[in-house]
Amino acid sequence: MILSADKIARYLKNAEKPRTKDPLVIAPTPDLNKLSGSGAASIDLRLGTWFARLQQARTFHIRVGEGIAQPQITKISYVPFGHEYYLHPRTFVLGITLEWIRLPLSLTASVIGKSSWGRRGLIIATATGVHPGFVGCLALELTNVGEIPIEIKPGMKICQIFIHEVAMTGSESVDRSQFVGSRKPMLGDVKLDDVAQKLAMRASGFLS
Repeated sequence: MILSADKIARYLKNAEKPRTKDPLVIAPTPDLNKLSGSGAASIDLRLGTWFARLQQARTFHIRVGEGIAQPQITKISYVPFGHEYYLHPRTFVLGITLEWIRLPLSLTASVIGKSSWGRRGLIIATATGVHPGFVGCLALELTNVGEIPIEIKPGMKICQIFIHEVAMTGSESVDRSQFVGSRKPMLGDVKLDDVAQKLAMRASGFLS
């Protein structure tokens, strides 16, 4: 079930109580009075100040599991508030949300771009699913599919988050992905899992 903005506001208000166990936190906290009366079912998130761009000259291609460190193929840029970042046509950059988010075990979330930006050619193809227990800022995969450069500024509204209730199983496990706790955009590792490795070995004749 997707939570209404009013219910999200109640979760955030409860987080301010000192004895609240496993709270929902969004920091900076949105205006809860305005959120409660919005009639929406999502919260707008803002663009942070860090960007990561792939540098084509540093590598011919990206291979699965080759272990190239992020600094070898990306350029990290800091753009202060009040300044802008120009996203040129057919270019891709990783951004990050301004907000730091903590999801309790009872909630999950999905993130989508705002249609007002999509109509201008800015696609925000985020890793839309946010698991229960996630803590950190959310990476944003920004692409300009239009024909003219787009000016984006840290602090502006860039996407929206929908929060869903989870059927509890009694498990206390939380999201332990490589992106938990991140404050800057990062590529992360791309590796073949055990099944993919065995399939490759079987195709090569190493497994009967």
